Order: sequence, then structure tokens, then C-alpha cells
Amino acid sequence: MRIDIVSDAICPWCYIGKRRFEKALAQLPPGEISVGWRPFQLNPDMPREGMDRGEYLRLKFGDRGGGKTYDAVIEAGRGEGIAFDFSAIKRTPNTIDAHRLIRHADRGGRQDAIVEALFQAYFTQGLNIGEPATLVAIAATAGLDGAEVAAYLASDEDLETIKAEDAFARQIGIQGVPCFIIERKYAISGAQPPEAFLDAFDKIRAGAEA
Repeated sequence: MRIDIVSDAICPWCYIGKRRFEKALAQLPPGEISVGWRPFQLNPDMPREGMDRGEYLRLKFGDRGGGKTYDAVIEAGRGEGIAFDFSAIKRTPNTIDAHRLIRHADRGGRQDAIVEALFQAYFTQGLNIGEPATLVAIAATAGLDGAEVAAYLASDEDLETIKAEDAFARQIGIQGVPCFIIERKYAISGAQPPEAFLDAFDKIRAGAEA
């Protein structure tokens, strides 16, 4: 069964959703599910150099600053073993190169490792994952060749493909992430509990057998 996960590397609910999805996968036979990560930019108009985090929060939330919103995220993350540290984030990045790195990693079978490394770097260390040098360092920790990644990021390879896939996700009605697309036919939106995934898998199997 094929699952395509549409997400963004700066989406905290995507990180939580990844953890819950992994709990569902742990209850299935190995190899039953194949996973691919697909791009979606929460801020498609973000300048390539990113934006000061404080300014970004003021523009997005006004005087509220996202406080209560992030309280809920931190609590949900704690339940999944994620130590969110939003205070460490000084810059909200443009994520186009992070998505390119995820695509590049897929060619070497390291896509999931890169996605995990990006989430950890941004949400627990506050690293600027819009910065090429930071992405190269993250890639190296996830088992990719740093020099190869640096050359890739310095090029425009996959840039238009990522933009086109982001646009396509919006065209088919995806307005928020994570979104888990099963067999290119069914969708589960949001960071659902493991039971929601397992129930969906059972129903799809039953339908296929029928």
C-alpha cells in the first residue's frame, strides 16, 4: 500500500503526525506500506532568505503571538516524545530548499531520515533550515554526502518540480498539512491518532478484496 505524505518541514503538526503515523506502521507487517514525502509550503510567498521569527508571528497572529496555539502543540508533542522548543527558533525560513533536499534524499533511500532530521533541527534546535550550509550539515548527519548535497543545492535541480507539486497539492484541494494520501485515492487530513490510520487501512483492504 502506497502512502504519500504531504507536509512542510516547519509544520509542527506534521512532526506530530509523523510520530502517530509511525505508531500505526509499527503495528503492521514490515514492508506492507511504502511511504513518500510530498512538498507543501505553508508560506509559499516567504522571501528566499526567510523572515525574523518575531516579525513572522506578529504578521500571522497579531498581538497574540501564537501563544495558546503553540501551547497546544507543545502539549501534543510531549505526548509523542517531541521536545518542541519554539523559543530557540529565531528565523522562519523559506522551505523550498528543504523540500528539494527531501526529494534528493529519496534517490538514495534516505528520505525519511532527512525528514526526521529536518524536523529535529528546526523544532528542537531552532536551526535555520532555509540556509544551504545548515541543510548540508543536516544531510551529513542523516547519512548523505555533504559535498554532493552542497552541489545539488547550489543548482536549480528539482526546483520547478517542487513548485509544481506544491501548486498541484493546492489544486486538488489540500489547504493544510499533514495530509496522508493512500493509494492516490483516499486522504487522511491532520495529525490523527494511530487508530485512524489502522482503521483506514482495514477499510481500504476490505474494499480491494471486495
